[in-house]
Amino acid sequence: MENLLEKLNFKNGLVPAIIVAEDGQALTLCYMDEEALRKTLDTGEVHVFRRSRGRVMKKGESSGHTQKVMEIRIDCEGNSLLIVVRQRVAACHMGYFTCYYRRYEPAEDSFQVREEKVFDPQDVYGG
Repeated sequence: MENLLEKLNFKNGLVPAIIVAEDGQALTLCYMDEEALRKTLDTGEVHVFRRSRGRVMKKGESSGHTQKVMEIRIDCEGNSLLIVVRQRVAACHMGYFTCYYRRYEPAEDSFQVREEKVFDPQDVYGG
């Protein structure tokens, strides 16, 4: 674990982590501080530093939609991580499997939803 921490270039205490499903589909981009990375390595489930809340949280802490770590990769310069996970239910709090469920359409300057919802956020998070 120390070897990984030494190889990473934390900026303002954080390193970006791209989370992908086992099939390679991008799920989300999050940030990790040293504590989140240590917890991820210790538990085998993704923990992130939630900038909006100023604290470390287990991914799926409120929803139960956890991410089991299958593999961790580091980029060539130690500037980011790629974490391959087995996703339980969905990664997106909006109800979609991936946070990248919208495609930008330049001709219309609009966004088109490209996936079906897999859960109702109201049922999971309440109103």
